[in-house]
Amino acid sequence: MRDNSETLEELGRRVAEARTYLRIDQAREEMTQLESRAASPDLWNDQDEARKITGRLANVRDDIERWEKVNSEVDDATTLDSLAREEKDESLTEEIDIAISSISKELDDIELLALFNGEHDENDAVCEVHSGAGGTDACDWAEMVLRMYLRWAERKGFGVEIQEATDGGEAGISSATFIVKGRFAFGFLRAERGVHRLVRISPFDAQARRHTAFCSLSVVPFFDQVSDEVVIDEKDLRIDTYRSSGAGGQHVNVTDSAVRITHLPTGTVVACQNERSQHQNKDRAMQMLAAKLADLQRREREAELNALAGEQREVAWGSQIRSYVLHPYQQVKDLRSNLELGNVDAVLDGELDPLMEAFLQWQRSQRDRDS
Repeated sequence: MRDNSETLEELGRRVAEARTYLRIDQAREEMTQLESRAASPDLWNDQDEARKITGRLANVRDDIERWEKVNSEVDDATTLDSLAREEKDESLTEEIDIAISSISKELDDIELLALFNGEHDENDAVCEVHSGAGGTDACDWAEMVLRMYLRWAERKGFGVEIQEATDGGEAGISSATFIVKGRFAFGFLRAERGVHRLVRISPFDAQARRHTAFCSLSVVPFFDQVSDEVVIDEKDLRIDTYRSSGAGGQHVNVTDSAVRITHLPTGTVVACQNERSQHQNKDRAMQMLAAKLADLQRREREAELNALAGEQREVAWGSQIRSYVLHPYQQVKDLRSNLELGNVDAVLDGELDPLMEAFLQWQRSQRDRDS
């Protein structure tokens, strides 16, 4: 009879660590306070505050329930393993193995939460895909990348709102803006910011030659309300309205009330054509503008602090973060974490979690090294 006690002890150690980094004891106290506030009869007098309270309560309760579930499962599996060994009951071996495998997977998912330590990691995310060098191939590649993230979001159970897409002409798209809605959407997707490179035999080349194409993804946290971090003066805005052409095919709704807002001091541009009215499109565009300006301010502050500290950092904006090679071999390689995957089709179909997690692990190792 196999002895699983060491394996179960290791799982128990991981559960104990999770209790620490999830701050379960503090979370229980916070949940009690939030439940009291949520039960207040005048909760919804301030709808914005009510949404914050109920949203936070749901997240805290989820963390506690996930930890309590896996903690209980470890106890049950340990008891079952002890009983099986005492009784020399081989019939329980498969049940114990299944339990250990399930617990290990649950702990992998929980431990991923420890990598989300950014201020806005739990937020929804505003994403923009832009085609780069490579002509028609680049526009086709941008649409492939958009589909890749839509499939990833679907796999995660996240919602997606495509706000604007611009047709690429001969094929694909030249750009698209979309919002991914779900807990830790920004935490995951910030791993994807940068330039993505595709190498393949071009379907647009009559001589079937190999081509390289580029597109970029930018990601900023989304705020349900215009962020207090930024003050937007209406006099600094140029607001243009136009009729949507329905660029991007099925990705957007055709409307008569698309809105494009340009923030003149920074040159930041946002557009929305997915809502039902011009007013709704403007409101959503203002939310996206606030998110982009808040991110710009944060990056400027970081640059100032780095300059004061005399720190020299590589400028990552616009640099290649990942290569997707379809010819002469099949490989996806992340140039930061150095993770290499051979199933390119699976990645392009949205299986991005291994790449995202490898980046987050790499980022934490960089922070630990520099601290």
